[in-house]
Amino acid sequence: MAKSTSASSSSSAASSSDNLINLVWIGAVLYGIGTFLSNAFAIRLQAIEEFGPVIHEFDPYFNWRATQYLYENGAKKFFTWFDHKVWYPLGRPVGSTIYPGMQFTAVYLKRYIFGDNMSLNDVCCYIPAWFGVIATFLVGCIAYEASLPQNSGGTIFGMVYDGLRGKYADDKSMTGNYFPRLLGLSSPAVESAVFAMGFMAVVPAHLMRSVGGGYDNESVAVTAMTLTFFLWMRSLRTGDNYSHLWGVLAGVAYFYMVAAWGGYIFVLNLIGAHAAFLVLLGRFSTKVYLAYTLFYVVGTSLAIQVPVVGWSPLKSLEQLAPCAVFLGYQVLQYCEIQRKQKKMSRKEAWKFRVQVSVMALVAASLIVVAVTPKSYFGPISSRVRGLFVPHTKTGNPLVDSVAEHQAASNQAYWQYLHILCFLAPMGFFIVLFRFGDSTGFLFVYALASYFFSHKMVRLVLLTAPIASSLGGIACGRIVSWSLSVLLGEGVEDEESEAKKSKASNDAKKSEGKSKSEGKKKKEKKGAAKNSSTDGLAGITAIRDGFVEASKSTEGRIVKTIAAIIMLGSLYMQVTTFKTYSWKISASLSNPSIILKGQTREGAIIKVDDYREAYWWLRDNTPDDARIMAWWDYGYQITGIANRTTIADGNTWNHEHIALLGKALTGSVEEGYSIARHLADYVLIWGGGGGDDLAKSPHLARIANSVYRDHCPGDVTCRAFGFVDRKGTPSPMMEKSFLYALHSHRLKPGVVADPNKFEPVFRSKYGKVRIYKLLGVSRQSKKWVEENRECDAGGWFCPGKYPPGLKEILDKKTDFAQLEDFNREHGGDADYQKEYFENLNNPELARKRADMKRKEDGLDEKKVDAPIKAKTLSDEEKIEIYSTWEDTEDTTLMWKIVNSNAVDDLERWLAADPGAAWLRSADGRGPMWWAFESKNQDIVTILMKMGVPHTDKDKNGHSPVDILKE
Repeated sequence: MAKSTSASSSSSAASSSDNLINLVWIGAVLYGIGTFLSNAFAIRLQAIEEFGPVIHEFDPYFNWRATQYLYENGAKKFFTWFDHKVWYPLGRPVGSTIYPGMQFTAVYLKRYIFGDNMSLNDVCCYIPAWFGVIATFLVGCIAYEASLPQNSGGTIFGMVYDGLRGKYADDKSMTGNYFPRLLGLSSPAVESAVFAMGFMAVVPAHLMRSVGGGYDNESVAVTAMTLTFFLWMRSLRTGDNYSHLWGVLAGVAYFYMVAAWGGYIFVLNLIGAHAAFLVLLGRFSTKVYLAYTLFYVVGTSLAIQVPVVGWSPLKSLEQLAPCAVFLGYQVLQYCEIQRKQKKMSRKEAWKFRVQVSVMALVAASLIVVAVTPKSYFGPISSRVRGLFVPHTKTGNPLVDSVAEHQAASNQAYWQYLHILCFLAPMGFFIVLFRFGDSTGFLFVYALASYFFSHKMVRLVLLTAPIASSLGGIACGRIVSWSLSVLLGEGVEDEESEAKKSKASNDAKKSEGKSKSEGKKKKEKKGAAKNSSTDGLAGITAIRDGFVEASKSTEGRIVKTIAAIIMLGSLYMQVTTFKTYSWKISASLSNPSIILKGQTREGAIIKVDDYREAYWWLRDNTPDDARIMAWWDYGYQITGIANRTTIADGNTWNHEHIALLGKALTGSVEEGYSIARHLADYVLIWGGGGGDDLAKSPHLARIANSVYRDHCPGDVTCRAFGFVDRKGTPSPMMEKSFLYALHSHRLKPGVVADPNKFEPVFRSKYGKVRIYKLLGVSRQSKKWVEENRECDAGGWFCPGKYPPGLKEILDKKTDFAQLEDFNREHGGDADYQKEYFENLNNPELARKRADMKRKEDGLDEKKVDAPIKAKTLSDEEKIEIYSTWEDTEDTTLMWKIVNSNAVDDLERWLAADPGAAWLRSADGRGPMWWAFESKNQDIVTILMKMGVPHTDKDKNGHSPVDILKE
């Protein structure tokens, strides 16, 4: 009796101890979640705290203007809004060409949540931060779902083996090792979720599109994407007979994703790829069939309701693969039903599947053949096509001109993912050995996101959720194991598992001995079925040996030391990652439309030249004034100045942008002859760095893609640019419309024709200049207003070019995308071929241009006559070098130096030698960054330009000191 009482007391004490540990565990989990979510919000507010609620960049200003229109006019007018203030004189049907999810979200929050307590502008500025927090939580949910014991009890290798054996999938739980906690939660799933939240909260790959003020589609879309992914994984949870119903919610979340961003194509194809992958693994089942069918039917039915999407899910080649998977699922499910009803053998079932599949393929082929001549299928876009071609260019100079469409480098991955570059592969490896239907999604997602992000640096954004999830799984399992060792948990579980394994093997042996020896056929079948068990006997023995060894005193000491080392190392790495992320966030939080700098006297200033220029246009020009500027600034001009622009970042009309490029990079006479029919004012970005003159070679190349006489015999327009590293313009550039206005009275002998242009505005720091066009064709302006053609509905009223541009427009050749196979004349193969040849062989391009000039009888010596280049005076160098400010130029310079883009640096310094003397707010400049990255080539270039390497930064460190560190 005494012994019984003692045992009862011991059991009670152990139970109390377990409860206490569980309560502490729950408290730590809640604290971790709260801390990480608050960090996710705080790190995204740096820009708002520093500059106030200001919209950032370019595209967000279009989103802001569209939101304002929706709020003031309602949904009905929004979807029938034809905006004549953009893409003059053509206009744009905004409501039917926009992904409106973010705009509707902002208006809903303003009307029904915040009301008069927050302005619409402030709601738009805070949305990226709010949705960044939600995305952080959802990534934790993804990691939790992938780490649940019932979803991660197998291995990918075991599944492949079962698939090859023809073993049919079932929904039996594949429970792995775990520690049950309170409220039905389990370890390490919860730890994995918490760490995944911690990484997603601050990972720069997500921050770059979710800082406060960055009111862009991706800030909402990443949240919609992670919600869709989580619900899809939840619909496949093992052991839940009704989990497939979550596929309906996944379809609804996918609809929100479609409404928010064009990247929905990635989401659709990724889920379709995972569904196909499950079939290849032999994991097709009724649950998987219902989950994908519900997701696809609900999601597609809702997606086609979005005007900009329409029927493209059933017509676009980019979206037909998931449709094919859906149709294939119907075929497979029909075959499964027939197999079960008719109790087919494996051989009969496969024969039946092949017969049905062949008939389905024949029927599908006939349909494809019938509709293809009718141009039913849409072409693959140049951006998507660029992800699959072996080179980094798409053949479209407009797309190729955008920096974020270029391939990602190793440096870019480290910059945006940091330690996740190591932790995510660890998590990926763990997933392979903790595999299941839901977990398999992470496997597919990881491969796809790496492939596409490697092709286009902008898509590094897609790696943020998966890298955070995999990193969280790695850290969660490490922490869970380490704590279990330190707290003495799991020992009983290991012993119990070993005993169960031994008992199972003994039972199988006993069962084998009791079978009748006369039934040889059954014995052979039994041996075949148990072959996998026999093959794994060696691995099981090794595992049992490790378990036995770890139970010894020495084994427990080794595990304890390993746990302490891993926890300490992980703490240091995570702390470093957090510090790094906050530092990167500070640079990403510059709104670009406002720059922060430091004068020689040490005073901190804010350079607000761009908004100053837009406000001037708003307050000093007529309401119907038309502003000519490069397309980058179109959104800001209409969003802030509320004035008509020629083009903007939508870039829907390649030929129209080419006309704008021809006006800006053509001769003064030619540019003026175009501009006077389209604009009243011309806005120019100056001030060095990435200004209009630095971009102008891209402008000329785009113009030449449509107007082939722009750069005769040179498809990449090598004749337009800088001829040396001192920024000396080529003859073609020097004679251009853009150069005359950009360098007016700034460079010797450059004066804008006073009979054509009147300077009316120069910003405080010279970043923006505005000219009034003289002799504007009022006749053309009136003609455009009176000749818009409206459809039967009365709202779709596109404009037309005025007759005054007919002579110019007659020279254009419509640009043919490589992928547009619906064209009757086979595209523009000769142009595309020469375009790629010139990009790959610049010397050949120059020779061709020289030959063309000789054929046209041009005096080559006269054309190539050297022009005296401008050099920086000592006073100018001192002025630049003593101004410490974080600007778009310093950010760009940091990226160029750290990515070892020597050619880009040389081109920049050729256009603007002063860039070598730039310094950021911390006193560092390109020389510091070159030493920090140990880039000898760039150090040499800077030293040749006279940039010192012994000066001190804000903290008293010279470039040489950094090298010593």
